[in-house]
Amino acid sequence: MGEKNQGLESLEIWRKAVDFAVEICQDVIPLFPQEEKWALSSQLRRAVQSISANIAEGYGRYNFQETIHFCYIARGSMAETKTHLVLAFRMGYINEDILKKSLDQLNDLGRMTNGYIAHLRKQKAINVLKETLDPDETYEI
Repeated sequence: MGEKNQGLESLEIWRKAVDFAVEICQDVIPLFPQEEKWALSSQLRRAVQSISANIAEGYGRYNFQETIHFCYIARGSMAETKTHLVLAFRMGYINEDILKKSLDQLNDLGRMTNGYIAHLRKQKAINVLKETLDPDETYEI
């Protein structure tokens, strides 16, 4: 979000959240037993995918308050993802190394999200962030 909208791919937090979701879905969830397919596996998949989806939805709203609101929802999805990972560890589905790596990545995403929120607030305070889309501006998603 700036003078010239470069599309969602310009957001590092979104790219990293997508990468994290792919990693969890491809490398972690397959370690769960088959009986968890419709339970913990499904809940973890939805929670981790919700992080990047909410960042994207806020970005696509092109409104300061709504962007911040969806960042808060993404933070909630991070907490939900953490809970599911801790449960998976405690039930013996993943080892401590996988848990630690995943939680470190979640912490990084949380810091980046907080930084993005701070950036948006600062931009709003100095009236740089536009509240509405200029009809002549190219807007890519």
